[in-house]
Amino acid sequence: MSYFSELAFQYIDGEWRAGSGSWDIVDFNPYNDEKLASITVATVAEVDLAYRAAERAQPQWAATNPYSRRLVFERALRIVEDREEELAAAIITECGGTRVKAGFELHLAKEFLRESVHLALRAEGRILPSPVDGKENRVYRLPVGVVGVISPFNFPFLLSLKSVAPALALGNAVVLKPHQNTPICGGGLVGKLFEEAGLPAGLLNVVITDIAEIGDALIEHPVPKVISFTGSDKVGRHVATVAAANFKRAILELGGNSALIVLDDADIDYAVDAAVFSRFIHQGQVCMAANRMLVDRSIAAEFTEKFVAKVKTLKVGDPADPATHIGPLIHAGQAESITTLVDQTIADGARALLHGATDGNLVGPSVLTDLPVDSPVLTQEIFGPVALVIPFDDEDEAVRIANATPYGLSGAVHTGDIERGVRIAQRIETGMVHVNDGTVHDEAIVPFGGEKQSGVGRLNGDALVDAFTTVKWISIQHGRSQFPF
Repeated sequence: MSYFSELAFQYIDGEWRAGSGSWDIVDFNPYNDEKLASITVATVAEVDLAYRAAERAQPQWAATNPYSRRLVFERALRIVEDREEELAAAIITECGGTRVKAGFELHLAKEFLRESVHLALRAEGRILPSPVDGKENRVYRLPVGVVGVISPFNFPFLLSLKSVAPALALGNAVVLKPHQNTPICGGGLVGKLFEEAGLPAGLLNVVITDIAEIGDALIEHPVPKVISFTGSDKVGRHVATVAAANFKRAILELGGNSALIVLDDADIDYAVDAAVFSRFIHQGQVCMAANRMLVDRSIAAEFTEKFVAKVKTLKVGDPADPATHIGPLIHAGQAESITTLVDQTIADGARALLHGATDGNLVGPSVLTDLPVDSPVLTQEIFGPVALVIPFDDEDEAVRIANATPYGLSGAVHTGDIERGVRIAQRIETGMVHVNDGTVHDEAIVPFGGEKQSGVGRLNGDALVDAFTTVKWISIQHGRSQFPF
């Protein structure tokens, strides 16, 4: 099927329909600027229709036997497996992701669907003792009701599914708003997947729109009880503020500024391979990407030489070409922003070991070192193909540099002594650290999330039960209570 023509609609209450807004979101291929789709935006009224449809459908879904609910996710998994090539082509076309990136995204998407099959059975209650004779305390795990999901452009299919599938598996309904740069992979494809998998109408609704049209209606609406947002910390702060003002729970997966630390006893060649992948996968447009390579000064020269040499072998170009390592950034504004950032950092005193050229949305990789200690680029997220190489003198300095950022999502430590690596990992202020590996990892059963400005809450595994259910205490008095009056 032609996803970009057939899915360029809103999906509300089981129907594919045009939005009623006065303007269109135009979906472009970031590599060649080909127009892929034009989607009339959803209005506040349609956001309301989506939430009301979810509200109506959810109680019956929650009452459905979880063994029956999980069949939907088994069918969804088979659909992804059967159409993997088609889905990969859509991801490459709309996101500018390479074939490696598309494969990585779909592999994880399948893992999260597999986990959702089991998650449907995991909302376990408890029976707790009471100091009151004859009293029984039951604590039930119940669906929250309706969940609002806002997903990003970088891994749109995966990061929509990552909240949508678990929320549905646990008995909730969902309204999904994908990023306006990836409305099909992040929205329409997810809606179509569950429609074909037999999910009853109204349980998943997809609204293609923008804050310029609906303001905060998606968050402020009275129906959703949880908002799951993945994106920038700037927008995440706003989502959290509006959600709190409306007494809603916010699950926030935000940006990062990860450090990959290479100690003096590390396998340098292996560390180089991990660093290059961790920095340049999907053009660096990954929240877990290793912005900063922190290298023990005794091996810095060797590491840097080998790192730069490997980066020079990366091919920049058409993401549909299997030989391409670095495709386009998502849009011209991002390409211009990264180009300006590199030029300004060099002007401020950094030394360019490699200075990538910009051609449209294609931005070649840059490697910078000798950065001034007050360089702004050291503390911010760089959502593009720019690596910083920073030497350190001892473990304490490595930890200090790694923590000198408002972010705290991921990280890595390379060493010949695993327990030494674990000791350092425990000192790094992030939600995730990987010893002798890259910084870009996600596993369906392991808690995923960050510290500081990298987010609030966790996803994956048992953390999903906490995210998308609520607890209810029901006590039963066997016999008669004694009251003081």
